[in-house]
Order: sequence, then structure tokens, then C-alpha cells
Amino acid sequence: MLYSVFMLALRSVQRNMLRSFLTILGIVIGVSAVITMVTLGNGATASIQTQISGLGTNLLLVMPGQRGPGGGGGGGGGVPHFIEADATAIQSQIGGVAAVSPQGRASVTVVANGRNWATTVTGSTNAWFTTGNWKLANGRIFTNDEQLGGAAVCVIGETVRREIYGGTVGVTGLGEQLRVKQFSCVVIGILAAKGQSGMGDQDDTVVVPLHTLQRRVTGSRKVDVLSVSMQDGADSAPLKASLTQLLRERRKLAAGDDDNFNIFDTQQLAETLSSTMGVLTNLLGAVAAVSLLVGGIGIMNIMLVSVTERTREIGLRLAVGALEGEVLLQFLIEAVVLSALGGVIGVLIATGASYGLSLYMAVPYAFDVSINVLALVFSAGIGVLFGYFPARRAARMDPIEALRHE
Repeated sequence: MLYSVFMLALRSVQRNMLRSFLTILGIVIGVSAVITMVTLGNGATASIQTQISGLGTNLLLVMPGQRGPGGGGGGGGGVPHFIEADATAIQSQIGGVAAVSPQGRASVTVVANGRNWATTVTGSTNAWFTTGNWKLANGRIFTNDEQLGGAAVCVIGETVRREIYGGTVGVTGLGEQLRVKQFSCVVIGILAAKGQSGMGDQDDTVVVPLHTLQRRVTGSRKVDVLSVSMQDGADSAPLKASLTQLLRERRKLAAGDDDNFNIFDTQQLAETLSSTMGVLTNLLGAVAAVSLLVGGIGIMNIMLVSVTERTREIGLRLAVGALEGEVLLQFLIEAVVLSALGGVIGVLIATGASYGLSLYMAVPYAFDVSINVLALVFSAGIGVLFGYFPARRAARMDPIEALRHE
């Protein structure tokens, strides 16, 4: 009987194709909107997590003054910068620390191969490659003698390599001379590409030993940022407390003085941003889900019209012995078929739209099986919810009055 009722429902849909399509349009829009919003939201969240994890693993960024991670480091007037000895003290005196890299930065123009490029030069130690999760595509990192002596060597990012050496056949940049501001250095390594992040192009950089930057570029011993990489499994809360206490002692801050430095936990930042994106995704999904209710009302309206149009058919079925439950089931299945069909079309549209928009927005395509299945089940549930009243009305008709209907 279920198969027969299902086929009757399909034939009813086929007899009125245009009306059926307009009926399920609200369901199609609702399902596709919900899935697209949730998929894009998940993709954006994944993109944020990837970008922040690209800064380093279990990383604490320590900066003087009150600027945030995107502020470039330095503090305001009168706020002392860090020095290399601060990094050494953190490494030796605080447990749970895997590596500490003191970093200085300066904006420079690099020249080589008949080209020039405005970029950022970073001075640090080999710990910079560890704290920042940097890998080499080619070449090597600094030797101990090069770090201590401030040698004229450098490691360049992929963007710098492409802009300076990318157009020359047979020239990779490795072993070439690169003029950084007023001195020339030998390119000993090329960083593996990381791409864009919320703070800009991560590959647009030149890395030199810290002493090289201090002696040949800035002329100052100041350190703008201390990157502290925690060991796997280390608890950031006590480590941050120990780090704060040590830096207050080294910066000679009295008990009542405010900290003149900030410690940013990238893991907490990632969790906060992910949580915020999750709330926004749920909000957008809830707004889009309103159109599903509108679509359900449209289905109920059309089913009521269908019941009125087929009053004589209903009366005839009841007169020849059809049970109320059978008539109720027939119209209920018609409503479910309509809404489920709208759900299937909506999923197909959402899949294409989500994939296209993910490419356009440059975020990962995060296909979520659960939200697609949930949208289909919810659309079928809409058919049951809004189709029950018209089906119940049809099942409770008086056969004699129904047969008299014109």
C-alpha cells in the first residue's frame, strides 16, 4: 500500500509541475541557504585556525608596550624594548619552554639581479625557525659562528625569491648575492611557502642573524618580539605566570607597577576566534532556516488547495471503502515528497554554491555530511508538520458531502 500511495504522490507532482516547483521553492532556498552558510562558516573557521597555527606551535608572543600581535611589536614612548639576554633567561629559567627566539624587524628594500623589492628583514636566531614552524625548501639555516659573528648571510621567503629571482632562467637565488639596505649578504636558504595570513604575506621576508640586523641595519640592540614556543603538553597558564614574573623582575617593575609588556597566547586567540565564528555561523544558519518555515507554510497552502480540488476524488475513495488513515497517509506522503524533493534540490544547489564561494573567498571547502543530512531530514519533517492539517482535513470529509461537491 505504501508503494501505491507513493506512486500516487509522484503522479500528483508530475501533473502540476510548475505549481509543484513554486511550492517547493521556499524549501529549496531554505535548505541551500542553511547548508551554504554553515559550510562557508566552517571553512572560514578552518582558515583562521590554519593561519594562526602557521604562526607557530603552542606559541606565546611577548611584546613591549600595549600593542597587539598585528601592531608590529614596539611599545609606546618610554617603554623599554627587550634584549637578547631576556630570551636567554627565559630559555634557561622557565620550565616547559621548547625554544625562544628574539626578533628584530625593519622595513628595507632589497636589490639583486637587476630588480628591487620592498620587504621586511627579520633578525633572529635559529630558534626562529622552530618557534614559527618554518621549513626550508632549499639550502640551510645559520651556523653558530654566523649567528655569533653577525655574518652577512640570509634566508629568504618565497615571495622575495619570486620577485627578485623568479623571472631568470636557471637562477634559484640560492648562493646569490642580495643587497639588504646598505650591505650585501649571501642567500644560504629559501623558506618553504606558507602563503597569506591575517597579518599579511608570511613569505615576504628576509631573515638574517640577529647580530647582523643589529650591527648593519638598525644599529640598536633592541628586540621587538620574543617568541616563546611551549613544549607539547605544557600548560600555558602557569608558564605565562612564570614568564610574567621573570620579565617583571628583569624590567625592574615594582609591586604596584603595571606590566609594560603583553603576552599573547596564539592557541587562546585561535579558540576565541573559532568560537566567535561558530556563533556567527549558527546565527546565519538560524536566519536562513526561517525560509524553511516559509516554505512549509507554502506547502500547507498548496495542499489545502489540492484537497479542495480533489474533494470528489476523496469522497469516491471514502465511499468505496477507503479508510480515513489511508486518505490521511496519501496526502501526508504527497506533502513529504514535495518537501523532500525540495530538500534534495537544495542540497545539490548548496553543494555547487558552497564550492564556488569557497574558491572565491579563498577559504577551504569544508563539506559537512551531518548538516546535509540534517537539512534533508528537517525538510521532510517540514512536510510532515505542515502537511498533516490538510491531510487530516481530507481524511475527515463526509463522503456524501464530498460527492456532491462541484
